[in-house]
Amino acid sequence: MSDTTARKIIKVLMISLTLPMKSVYPQLLDGKALAQRIQDQLKAEVERLKSTYGRPPGLAVLMVGDHPASAAYVRNKERACTKVGIASFGQHFPADVSQSEIEQTIDRLNQDPNVDGILLQLPVPAHLNAVYLLHKIDPDKDVDGLHPLNLGRLLRGERGLQSCTPAGVMRLLREYRIDLKGKNAVVVGRSILVGKPIALMLLEADATVTIAHSRTKNLAELTRQADILIAAVGRPNLITADQVKPNAIVIDVGINRVIDAQGKSRLVGDVDFDAVREMSQFITPVPGGVGPMTVTMLLQNTVFSYTRTHS
Repeated sequence: MSDTTARKIIKVLMISLTLPMKSVYPQLLDGKALAQRIQDQLKAEVERLKSTYGRPPGLAVLMVGDHPASAAYVRNKERACTKVGIASFGQHFPADVSQSEIEQTIDRLNQDPNVDGILLQLPVPAHLNAVYLLHKIDPDKDVDGLHPLNLGRLLRGERGLQSCTPAGVMRLLREYRIDLKGKNAVVVGRSILVGKPIALMLLEADATVTIAHSRTKNLAELTRQADILIAAVGRPNLITADQVKPNAIVIDVGINRVIDAQGKSRLVGDVDFDAVREMSQFITPVPGGVGPMTVTMLLQNTVFSYTRTHS
């Protein structure tokens, strides 16, 4: 090899070292597999608790109306309860149910010693006051973590029932040993269900957190700075490849049903998965990423509430 050729090779290598590293094999954060393992553990735990205390944990999921997505979520939750041995006390109300009837049901479930968790499936019809109904749920049975007391505990960094989807995201990050300390995390979404709670959880884990939303100006400038990018807006393919930092960790919370060119329905997230996965270090798929973890954290919250009652 001539000296000229050698110098050219060295120059190319030096240039390549200055370029951003690109993930040749981006790793999927497999929420489905992790959820399965946790549910297997919960099943064994529920069997032990049942033999010790004489009854299984109990969960009541309240659904109003016939919203197709809500109905699918409720079926998944009820199937998961059956799978791990949690007793289901769910109730399905017609769309025109009165506020007082649901309030009375919540009051009854609050007093029922066999019910450890209560969840009101959102959204509810416009004539119902969802905020007031959520406030009616006993905070110690609020397995969706939406009561002001539980949100306050989260804000203070105290142990308590936490919102299921954010808790599922954090559990998934821990499973893959993703260190959050000092990392720049950008949360796109500010809902009380996901955006605000996950921001608090990331902050508690020593990440530096920025919250963005649909009205944020120059959104791409923020997202391109994110070591951890969490999309939770509910807009199909909102986050594109040019908005993502190379080797970022991308968590897609969005679940959107779209119709493709052939007229077929399919689920997509808030992230343009095929394009973004090529440049990310880790990424969650939709479906199979955050969704299964949400249901599993609901079961875990129910068991947590049960064990706290018997401790």
